[in-house]
Amino acid sequence: MVDDSFDHLATRREEPVWQPMPEAVRTFFERPLPREPEGAETAYQDFLEQVVPYSMGNDHPRFWGWYMGAGNPVGNLADLLASVLNPNLGGGDHSPVLVEQQVVAWCAEAAGYPTTASGLLVTGASEANLVGLAVARTARLGPEVRSDGLPSGRRFAVYASTEVHSCHRKSLELLGFGSSALRAVPVRADWTMDVEALSAAVAADRAAGVEPLAVIASAGTINTGSLDDLEAIADLADREGLWFHVDGAIGGFLALSEHAAAVRGIERADSLALDLHKWMQAPFDAGLALVRDEAAHRATFSVVPHYLAHSTRGLSGGEVWFNEYGIALSRGFRALRVWMALKAYGASAFGQLIDRNVVQAQGLAARVDAHPEVERLAPVGCDIVCLRYAPAAVPAERLDEVNHELVLRVHESGVAIVSETVLDGHLAIRVAISNHRTREEDLDLFLTTLTRLGEQVVADLVSAS
Repeated sequence: MVDDSFDHLATRREEPVWQPMPEAVRTFFERPLPREPEGAETAYQDFLEQVVPYSMGNDHPRFWGWYMGAGNPVGNLADLLASVLNPNLGGGDHSPVLVEQQVVAWCAEAAGYPTTASGLLVTGASEANLVGLAVARTARLGPEVRSDGLPSGRRFAVYASTEVHSCHRKSLELLGFGSSALRAVPVRADWTMDVEALSAAVAADRAAGVEPLAVIASAGTINTGSLDDLEAIADLADREGLWFHVDGAIGGFLALSEHAAAVRGIERADSLALDLHKWMQAPFDAGLALVRDEAAHRATFSVVPHYLAHSTRGLSGGEVWFNEYGIALSRGFRALRVWMALKAYGASAFGQLIDRNVVQAQGLAARVDAHPEVERLAPVGCDIVCLRYAPAAVPAERLDEVNHELVLRVHESGVAIVSETVLDGHLAIRVAISNHRTREEDLDLFLTTLTRLGEQVVADLVSAS
């Protein structure tokens, strides 16, 4: 299995990024429960034949869809080691807990956040953002919110730009505020939050009897990668008494790179959400919630029944029990994949990767700007390029249709995976270059393929109608 896995990575570039599954593969997964043993060899062969060729493809150099890292070989092996030990990181006095504590401190330092912060590894930034907003709720409304729920008759508001990730809506729904509590603040021409509009929204809510609770800044928005002005938002949060939360899923580790100034102010956040399976290339899944105030963090989640009582000796000792800082009691050893990779490669290597991906994104943008049939729809934020195929022969009202079909054909070609979004009412092809295996020639191949397939789409959809 180990040999085959590394052969797979070594030859991945020559294979399709993704390919459609034949119906026979789908039918294979409809088989009933195997009540008798088939043997490890058969199980592994089925994996090689039915799973590997039809996986998502984010281990490929030309996977730039949504926003995902490509994993890394040391992290891959660390997952094997972690599953062999199979410890529960909910708590207890054992060294895997210390590994996670060290990873929390290391990642805080890498992000430019206070290393004294409380934190724990979670499934991803969606969960990390939920943790941060849960602590905001307890810190601002008091510990009785845990026993009594939200106070009756009071309305609260949480502010974020119109470009904020959808997970924040889910968080506010789960926390009992409702999605109506999320105030969508307009963005400026560069797709960053309009801080003057934020100030006006806070004032309007106060005048209407709504209590401003928190503001969410994006260190890298999901659509364009734009970086909100963290310093200005932190200043406003201080003046207004708001909890300052930063969603750093995309750009949270820019402090490791030559672009550290772009996230100045991140250190002032009351809470910070990070994704390690994006630009830090950890195998899925690995996110990190950081909270400046350890006492507030623990007070939000801690429940210690008799069967989980802590001791000063034995396995039930240990100063930090992570189950008191988040939702889960049973927690896997995901810290090992981060710990070993940071030790093996060094944090500077990830900063260099960030710089390289930024240069690659800028280079793709320059190619797009120079191409007569492709146009860019937004400034390059971090490492995300938003573009569309727009030859003069295609009527403006057909461009969304053409580009949607074009994204699907690029997928089906196996050359690259990109995603789509909507900017100012126009469908955009979104290329998120957070892949450590990407080379310049990959971007050239993508653009060539895009225009070649674009001509076919226009011939099929527009010329034929």
